[in-house]
Amino acid sequence: MTLLGTSIINGAAVASSSATFTAVNPATSSPLAPPFHEATLGDLDNAAQAAALAFDSYRRTTPVQRAQLLERIATEIDALGDSLIQRANAETGLPEARLAGERGRTTTQLRAFAALITDGSWVDARIDRAQPERKPLPRPDIRRMLRPIGPVLVYGASNFPLAFSAAGGDAASALAAGCPVVLKAHPAHPGTSELVMQAMSTALVACGLPPGTVSLIQSSLTEISTALVQHPLIQAVGFTGSLGAGRAIYNAAAARPTPIPVYSEMGSINPVFLLPGALAERGTAIAEGFVASLTLGVGQFCTNPGVVVAIASPHLDAFLAAATALVTKAAPGSMLYEGIRRRYDSGIAALAGRAGVALAAQASQPADPARTQAGARLYRVSAATFLADAHLREEIFGPSAIVVVCSSAAEVEAVARIIPGQLTATIHAAPGDLGASGALADILVQRVGRLLWNGFPTGVEVCPAMVHGGPYPATTDARSTSVGTAAIERFVRPVCYQNAPQDLLPPELQNANPRGIWRTVDSTLTREPLL
Repeated sequence: MTLLGTSIINGAAVASSSATFTAVNPATSSPLAPPFHEATLGDLDNAAQAAALAFDSYRRTTPVQRAQLLERIATEIDALGDSLIQRANAETGLPEARLAGERGRTTTQLRAFAALITDGSWVDARIDRAQPERKPLPRPDIRRMLRPIGPVLVYGASNFPLAFSAAGGDAASALAAGCPVVLKAHPAHPGTSELVMQAMSTALVACGLPPGTVSLIQSSLTEISTALVQHPLIQAVGFTGSLGAGRAIYNAAAARPTPIPVYSEMGSINPVFLLPGALAERGTAIAEGFVASLTLGVGQFCTNPGVVVAIASPHLDAFLAAATALVTKAAPGSMLYEGIRRRYDSGIAALAGRAGVALAAQASQPADPARTQAGARLYRVSAATFLADAHLREEIFGPSAIVVVCSSAAEVEAVARIIPGQLTATIHAAPGDLGASGALADILVQRVGRLLWNGFPTGVEVCPAMVHGGPYPATTDARSTSVGTAAIERFVRPVCYQNAPQDLLPPELQNANPRGIWRTVDSTLTREPLL
């Protein structure tokens, strides 16, 4: 497909402004053609209006129709072939093999949501039948289910140009729920976003659905991003990115005359706790896994392990020696774009200047700024320093981590208690550590969305049980996930029908249960029709 360098609104290419911006290849610092036209405030309004108009009909589509759309989008993305991978590689510097895997994850998500809504039980249908003879007052017939919330704004993520961007998890879950989507492309990969949007537009036409069901906004301007969340027709927001940007979006949504929910996933330091038995049994292997996780994708994962916590011992010294050697050998890599590299460099410079922070290791090969490169760093602090300095508990997005050396199990638990909300925490434990790991897990489960044992947090499985979320500041809503089929719950709301005529009820709530879904009827889970 040919890149147009425009927004795509209501099925049409739109270039309302003569102002443009370009993507830049981070590995070469070279601009990439074509230039992309900046969207205007009028474009935003048109996209929101088109989404609102589409909602009137899209929310009435059957689950089968929506499933067909999701399946067709996946097929059209696959049909883009090498052109999509090559453009994403040029815009992000991510290896083509990694991007091919991410494309597979993207289409897998789409197909998983298609299967979910085809089954239909996700709507959580509940029926409490009338009890006209109940005393002292009769009970009316009450039925409820989840319904789509309205047009959803999705911001593309810089570190996942496919799986968390144009047709990524946020867009897929919103479309599955019955919500039109306005996509704000990340300015670092506008071409990748346009290619995916063209595939989505093709799918909409093939499925006979309104073109305004999905629109794409291209802009590098902060004011456009802010204006989008403030548009009165937008009813919910999905975002993956930094704490600063995520909180700004959340604040803007809360300040609206009619506030709306914002699901911002804002990263975390993902602490890894190494218990004594595990260090004694396999300290070197843990070091190898840790450094591989730390440096994967130049540390540009929201689940990057940024803190290691352990009790001082010869086994910890051996772990540090192994990790130091591996970090020293780690080659620098190109980050996603210059802004991320600058923030990483300033973050590690500020960290190195904190009292009590010692540099344990750094990549021996210098990073090349002209190639947007960053090198790995490993720092060491005492638990007392970590507990006293809140700045050490802030994320530095990139391949750096702090090893927190504790004097006792009590100090390990004190560190666990003070760590703010996280996407993940990990415990490495041997059989002899079970008592200590149980107490530690009890603390950490209050602070994370996902608790791992004997692994590393990078790598988020797309499955129904996955939780990719966590207490603030990891996200703005700890009750939700942005990965897995439960993500659909973000873009729906419960609606209750009281004494409604059968013919006016949604199929999921009708006595006959024509879709054959699981329902809770008078407190009993059943798929049987009601007589």
